[in-house]
Amino acid sequence: MIAFKRVDHFLICIPIGATSDARAFYTDVLELPEIPGNHPDGAMWFQLGDIELHIREEAGGNFSKRHPAFEITNLTVARQSLEQKGIAIEYSSVIDGRDRFFFRDPFGNRFELLEYAH
Repeated sequence: MIAFKRVDHFLICIPIGATSDARAFYTDVLELPEIPGNHPDGAMWFQLGDIELHIREEAGGNFSKRHPAFEITNLTVARQSLEQKGIAIEYSSVIDGRDRFFFRDPFGNRFELLEYAH
């Protein structure tokens, strides 16, 4: 059983070349504070209450990288449980302080499960 704690973040995608316009919208219009750092795939991260909004450029297609991310209590148990049920696990770039993996549901939707390092 996967022990979900909370939504940690979600990633939305913008068209290729739209980063400057997106940054202006999210910082000037929505007034979200940007989280500084060298984020994976050139993403921008913003603080949205107690969760994060991640934004990155993507060309689109059937297997988008858009996803919600859920903080859970035991990533190893969750991975083993999903693998035993035939779910393919995907890994991505490393984020300091967070262990994580991705999987897709039968319809192609992408999900991230993560656990903060203690």
